[in-house]
Amino acid sequence: MATAQQLKALLQSYSEADGEMFVSVALQIAAHEARTGKGKFASEIKRLVDEIKIKQREAKVGGSVPISRPTGELATLLSATYPRTRLSQMVLAPEQRESLELVIREYRQQSKLREHGLSARRKLLLVGPPGVGKTMTSWALAGELKLPHFTVQLHSLITKYMGETAAKLFAIFEAMRHTRGVYLFDEFDAIGSMRAGSNDVGEIRRVLNSFLQFLEQDESDSVIVAATNLEDLLDDALFRRFDDVIRYRFPNRPELHDLIANRLAAFNLSRDQIDDLAGKAVGLSHAEICRACDEAAKMAVLDDRREIAAVDLQRSIQLRQERQRAPK
Repeated sequence: MATAQQLKALLQSYSEADGEMFVSVALQIAAHEARTGKGKFASEIKRLVDEIKIKQREAKVGGSVPISRPTGELATLLSATYPRTRLSQMVLAPEQRESLELVIREYRQQSKLREHGLSARRKLLLVGPPGVGKTMTSWALAGELKLPHFTVQLHSLITKYMGETAAKLFAIFEAMRHTRGVYLFDEFDAIGSMRAGSNDVGEIRRVLNSFLQFLEQDESDSVIVAATNLEDLLDDALFRRFDDVIRYRFPNRPELHDLIANRLAAFNLSRDQIDDLAGKAVGLSHAEICRACDEAAKMAVLDDRREIAAVDLQRSIQLRQERQRAPK
């Protein structure tokens, strides 16, 4: 039989959603059983472990909450993935990182908070210009918490028929209750616009009222993330319903330095070169810098060079600066 320590490790790996550790301990148990002469039992354990590995590769199992592929109507409303992104991979402002680390810490210890009548913050509103990491933040939260990531498909959610959109929204909040995960409402201004707007239509106003009601009543264990580039368009009532509002901006020079260094860590660029390029990249978003770095890296690979040509990266940065300045 498995030792007490192995059983303890098996349960701990399950509680911590560590699939790799779970498989490793199971194989240790199989080896132990084989040594004690129970070869048939050991072979059965190995067979089950092999099946688990296959399912992991097929993304049917993994983490604390295997992806429950949306079916029926939900299949058109939610897109499911299982991100491996981590917060450490992101270049964030100190206040952003502090807020997100607090969200992760509270979520991981939510049972402890509940014992004292408190709840973890899990309803987040992310606001800021395009390309600054709002969507990636939702991936990182899913990766850190080992949860599936569900993106709400707004094109399927919003319809012209009275009451239909609110019904679909209700189905999404029901999914949050049944399947724990990170649920992203990207381009949230599409349903969160001010109810008193001059161009407002009755259906959208009803959808927003429904969203406010569902959000306030939600007591699931899911993390709800709403992201928008257009904070000024959001209804004031929304800000009170979220546990935290995290604001994003374009990276400053030190953050650009870190972003370029991280993105091109596999290539040889001196600190002075990176600092010079960071100075030239001020005003660009995280996404634009990542694309510029990738372009320079591809040039180095195609030319069979081990070093990034700083001039290639500078040219790519300048091109993006010119696009920004060009009249829309």
